[in-house]
Amino acid sequence: MQRFKAALSAGNGVHLRRFVRHCRGVCSLPDAALTPADNLDHQVLVEGKAWSRTAVLNRPAVLNAFTTAMGARLQKLYKSWEDDPDVGFIVLKGSGKAFCAGGDIVSLYHMINRDNCIYNGPDCAGKIDDCKDFFRACYTFIYLLGTCLKPHVAILNGITMGGGAGVSIPGTFRIATDKTVFATPETLIGFHTDAGASFYLSHLPGHLGEFLALTGDRLNGSEMMASGLATHYLHSSRLPLIEEELGKIVTDDPSVVEASLDKYGEVVYPNETSVLQRIELLDKCFSHDTVEEIIDSVECEAGRTKDAWCISTLKRLKEVSPLSLKVSLRSIREGRFQTLDQCLVREYRMSLQGITKQISNDFCEGVRARVVEKDFAPKWDPPSVENVSKDMVDQYFSPLSEFEPDLELPTELREAFTQVAHLVTSFVFKEGGFHSWNDLNRSGCSTL
Repeated sequence: MQRFKAALSAGNGVHLRRFVRHCRGVCSLPDAALTPADNLDHQVLVEGKAWSRTAVLNRPAVLNAFTTAMGARLQKLYKSWEDDPDVGFIVLKGSGKAFCAGGDIVSLYHMINRDNCIYNGPDCAGKIDDCKDFFRACYTFIYLLGTCLKPHVAILNGITMGGGAGVSIPGTFRIATDKTVFATPETLIGFHTDAGASFYLSHLPGHLGEFLALTGDRLNGSEMMASGLATHYLHSSRLPLIEEELGKIVTDDPSVVEASLDKYGEVVYPNETSVLQRIELLDKCFSHDTVEEIIDSVECEAGRTKDAWCISTLKRLKEVSPLSLKVSLRSIREGRFQTLDQCLVREYRMSLQGITKQISNDFCEGVRARVVEKDFAPKWDPPSVENVSKDMVDQYFSPLSEFEPDLELPTELREAFTQVAHLVTSFVFKEGGFHSWNDLNRSGCSTL
């Protein structure tokens, strides 16, 4: 933590690129924007290179919003490439101006609300099953990525939010650019920080993860580098150069891939207005045990200092779903002591609770207000954090029913990446950060 604070100081010369080596989302476009080709295999294209394969998320009209079909196809492709001795490493990128704006929440919204569907209501089972399929496909792919045996490069050029971050950050390398916009904005739509976010956010420096999860605030490319969410940075105009370089190399050695990325990478630092320049104040406010205490702390600092960041943070905390705030805070805190697969299994339970209206209608109300009708005036239920009971939060973390199966991940087939903690101690903390995301997953490390 001290290295992180020192690196932000002017003139210290610390290379932020490696502070943490390897430590969803809103699509606001209408269904009318979809094209006939927007289905099945067309949603993920494949490019073949000398010793690598590139998967291209291909729904540019809706900012590459993630679908069930995308998750299923990516699983099939990655399993095939992992078993293919002629494929040394994998690249993932998006088409158009986004990498991936997160899960296709508009489709989920219409599935849930069609014919006033309520869980266990008439004609509802099939629609809820479709929603389950979506989360299952997405979370399973995230686990496959996080335990992938081959080097993985994600090119995060453009919007990278929610599920978009989930399907990229668990990989070996993440390239941020001047066009990268990262966020986990689930509390704004009455949901929880999912798609593995409770794992990777909980391992960010200090309490930055809590701040990002609760407020949904954005980070740019340089801030992703400083916090460890990205491993490399370069200007978007130079992306063709790095893609050409990656297309030429013949290797399955991550150090060789890294060297190629290093050749084009740039050293960048957060500017003076960055939230990372306020890391001590952020930690002071967001280290509290409860949402109420966090809000009180921010409000106190805003009143005392009149600081613009405190005022805007307080405003955001009072705008988002109160239930989502409490659920997301607990999720991040639990994620700090869980492995990736444990976080994904828990998040799957939470996602099903979030969409079925058994506890609250906040998810559908949030999507309606911010994405569908866009009146930006959601009516949250409960309307304030004081009205969110412990029982409501506890239920959010419970199975839908006694007979509801949990998410099944191939942990036995990929067991080496969730256990074998003794292999980590010799090289996890390289240059003040994690040497690889798989190392972090193996170690079950709780803090930096």
